[in-house]
Amino acid sequence: MTDAKTEPHSWRAGRFMVIVGHPDDADFGPAGTAAAWIDAGSEGWLVCCTSGDAGGEDPNADPTELARAREDEQRRAARVVGYKGVTFLHQPDGNLVNDLPLREMLVREIRAFRPDAVFCGDPEVVIHRGGGINHTDHRAAAMAAVDAVYPAARNPMAFPYLSTRAGLPAHRVRRLYLMWTNEPDTWIDVTATAERKIEALRCHASQIHDAEAVFARVRGRMTEQGAALGVGAAEAYRLVVLDQDPVESADVEEGLAAEQPKAR
Repeated sequence: MTDAKTEPHSWRAGRFMVIVGHPDDADFGPAGTAAAWIDAGSEGWLVCCTSGDAGGEDPNADPTELARAREDEQRRAARVVGYKGVTFLHQPDGNLVNDLPLREMLVREIRAFRPDAVFCGDPEVVIHRGGGINHTDHRAAAMAAVDAVYPAARNPMAFPYLSTRAGLPAHRVRRLYLMWTNEPDTWIDVTATAERKIEALRCHASQIHDAEAVFARVRGRMTEQGAALGVGAAEAYRLVVLDQDPVESADVEEGLAAEQPKAR
């Protein structure tokens, strides 16, 4: 992050999707932005690739019961944030792979909900800046999300039966917001929804054992990222613009036309 102040990000998707590896990832991730956008009128949908069935400390625990508990926690957290719905893809926790079946499932979700923007992890991050290894499921979910967005979801010849049999034609996601990135270039003001993010995290009791210490770290990170904007709290992303909005495209074309030499 830079010491120089930057302008707050003002673009907002009418519909957006968050794609993550586990229950709780979205709440540690873009929950503040999701809540802010939903409050402003957006519709959001959350997709968890796994149900977190390996996310415990007891080797004798029943993974099916743990998965059920974590799905319930995520549904409660999703209601706090305001998502329209949650999908669990029930892939194996700790063994998530960016393979064709996972991409097919994600393409189905994208074509069904038709989001303007997708939030996911930054697939290029293996080692977090400042230390720490990015979980293998986080990396697999991020890469699968990117590959599902481009080119698969927008390519009518990718999984063509989704169009011909399921009534899900190709869809172009216009923007990707990559969270947990080492190269942030976009900061979104979440001052008004920072505590809603904390309340969503409170729902994940099976995963958060020293809650106040965890929340202090999360608040501290939002405060640190907010310094880039000069606001109380923010979330940082690496932004990938795949398609300009129609108005933006028209403005660009108009600007280019104005730069052309006039005929004499």
